[in-house]
Amino acid sequence: MKIALIAVCAAMGLVGLASAALAENAPGVTATEIKIGQTMPYSGPASAYSVLGKVEVAYFNMLSEQGGINGRKVMLLSRDDGYQPAKAIEQVRKLIEQDQVAFIFSSLGTPSNLAIRKYLNDKKIPQLFVASGADIWGDPQHYPWTIGLLPSYRVESAIDARYVDKTKPGAKVAFLYQNDPAGKEFLSGLMDVWGAGFSKHVVKAESYEVSDPTIDSAIVSLQASGANVLITAATPKFGAMAIRKVAQLGWHPSFIVSYVMSSVAAVLTPAGLDNSVGLITAQFSKDPTDPRWKDDPGLNAWRAFMTKYLPDVSLTDNNAIVGYMYAETLARVLKQCGNDLSRANIMKQATHLKGLHVDVLLPDVTIDTSPTNYHPIHQMQLSRFDGRSWVLFGDVISAN
Repeated sequence: MKIALIAVCAAMGLVGLASAALAENAPGVTATEIKIGQTMPYSGPASAYSVLGKVEVAYFNMLSEQGGINGRKVMLLSRDDGYQPAKAIEQVRKLIEQDQVAFIFSSLGTPSNLAIRKYLNDKKIPQLFVASGADIWGDPQHYPWTIGLLPSYRVESAIDARYVDKTKPGAKVAFLYQNDPAGKEFLSGLMDVWGAGFSKHVVKAESYEVSDPTIDSAIVSLQASGANVLITAATPKFGAMAIRKVAQLGWHPSFIVSYVMSSVAAVLTPAGLDNSVGLITAQFSKDPTDPRWKDDPGLNAWRAFMTKYLPDVSLTDNNAIVGYMYAETLARVLKQCGNDLSRANIMKQATHLKGLHVDVLLPDVTIDTSPTNYHPIHQMQLSRFDGRSWVLFGDVISAN
């Protein structure tokens, strides 16, 4: 009896040691809760994107009400960084060192995420599913703790360039982009396709700063170039400005816009729906304005969620779709983790997603990762705005 008691105590001790070891490698995790963090531009020039953070917080609140993930509630601490890299660093340090979150999830913006990337990688803290399509998030050799989720801006602009070649051979292209790493990656995608002939295709390129009060002069300059195609890679505020100014000038180029400025609620409505007719973009998710998804089970689940938890957010804002996709994807990763919520295992599960399809993705689009593939979404499909909704056309195009 005494020997049996010693054996039981020893076993309990081993369990205690295992739990302690797990706790050492899993800050922010208790038997009942997982605490994670992010920064989001709730203020500043990119505040239209803050819908992502609102949706993600609400999604995990919903899951927690339903019992959580593997018995643990998920608390997402979402802090304002004003789209300022310095403030992002300050907030992330507080989240890690004071709030002791398990990892950083879906922080928005290329400059802000670049600012925090080295800090997180040096500390071996997952920087999961960066809310930016910059190609640089797919660099497991140098930054193994950072992974993106959106299709690469570079891939998206390469798709745009191939579309121009196919439909308007010999076109004169004007290009507007934000002067930051994200905007320059759109530029790189065009160069990937047009190479040495880039200057023959792009007759004028103009950049703007996020601090600029207006981009009217850039649009006037682009029109004066004689271009008959305009490709614009801008955040919502400046995207709306560009669409509105092009219409005011009576300029009618083939107008291609980046996915991040395609929200009907955040961009096209402020720009004027009539001004937006004929715009072309590449998509990877179901657009809530498209009648084809009226009875889609996945979008209906999203609509029910939005109606209950975020009734003040427009159902025509595809930023709410993207936030839901991010939250769904992370929930799947955490479920795969089981009870091993160490940072190493969280990163392992995030880089072992095979053919994952979440509710709001287009039917033929999946999320796939591996230890050498940190670009989870590779497929997009072109669509055209008809004044009410985005209408898909052509086939799903893969970057692979």
